[in-house]
Amino acid sequence: MRHITDAVYTGKAGIFPEELFSDRSEREGGDVRFVPGGDRERRCLELLSRLARGERLTEEEFSEILSVRTWKTAGLLFRTARRIREKYYGKRVFIRGLIEFTNYCRNDCYYCGIRRSNQEVSRYRLTPDEILSCCEEGRRLGFRTFVLQGGEDLNFEGREGLRGDRALAKVVEEIKRRFPDCAVTLSVGERDREVYEQWFQAGADRYLLRHETADEEHYRRLHPTELSGQRRKECLRALKDIGFQTGAGMMVGSPGQTVRHLAEDLVFLRELQPEMVGIGPFLPHHATPFAGEEAGSLELTLYLLGLVRLLLPRVLLPATTALGTVFDGGRELGILCGANVVMPNLSPAAVRGNYLLYDNKLCTGCEASEGLSALRKSMESIGYEIVAERGDCAGYVSP
Repeated sequence: MRHITDAVYTGKAGIFPEELFSDRSEREGGDVRFVPGGDRERRCLELLSRLARGERLTEEEFSEILSVRTWKTAGLLFRTARRIREKYYGKRVFIRGLIEFTNYCRNDCYYCGIRRSNQEVSRYRLTPDEILSCCEEGRRLGFRTFVLQGGEDLNFEGREGLRGDRALAKVVEEIKRRFPDCAVTLSVGERDREVYEQWFQAGADRYLLRHETADEEHYRRLHPTELSGQRRKECLRALKDIGFQTGAGMMVGSPGQTVRHLAEDLVFLRELQPEMVGIGPFLPHHATPFAGEEAGSLELTLYLLGLVRLLLPRVLLPATTALGTVFDGGRELGILCGANVVMPNLSPAAVRGNYLLYDNKLCTGCEASEGLSALRKSMESIGYEIVAERGDCAGYVSP
């Protein structure tokens, strides 16, 4: 892990993440370059200004922006991203209580540490009572959104002999009954529309389903043949149509990814208009086919956070655990690049080490619910405030 003092301090001294782009002129993964000065830089400053005004950029123009990342372009991007997020959300940072309730998964994605074929994983499922206990503790601590995340587990065990998707619906109903002022977010992968409708009727408010890459060929590079990028997009559109506050998103620096793929992702996000977008660097797991691949770039991830804030001004944008894993202080940098959500872990401490999508995942300190006081101080140190609110997408109207 790189440490924040190696490059930039994100405190009140006024040094911000654009300093990461100072005096850089090197080739970095794919076809991305840092190119200081010149006509291309001026062109990208113009494109960023157009994006901030709400103009529709082409895929080629997004590729241009991503190919030229300098101190000047980063400065304009991040200053504008901060201004836009503060227009809609002020200095507030929303907290979500993450409950990783099952690490069983029917899928075998090439990048994921809980993939079906990983025999090293100690598998677990939380019981409904354990999930509700996590919510009880979270409510006491000030959380007003609970994120139930897990693998695609069709055999989750509920009460009264219920299993699978119906059992999860009952858990959602009980959470909403006990904590009516709280939102429930689900993140459990692909299902048929009728299952999503069942969960929505049970009271689930939001659904996170990262598309990972909008390019079908690249999707096949990351997933086994039984999975389809088209199917993933169909699920996202169904979630939007049903009425969920819907979250998409992608890994940055995944194997085979190019600037063109990322530009295609941005065009897809503009088309989908999700209420949430999750962006984090690709981080390898030792028990996957991508074990030997290089981790994704901090700088490029931050750049994409800023671009998504300009592209979708009202979006709920997490500063992910993966950012904090790749860089000590990465979460704070994410907030300064336009993010407005953090997701401390409410899962029982005994199981956190078994939900490792990538190696060296942060499970303690500010990433854990026990570290909420430290997280508040961390946000205050950069001029932001943790708030005890549901934190719905600005302007969202429930159907």
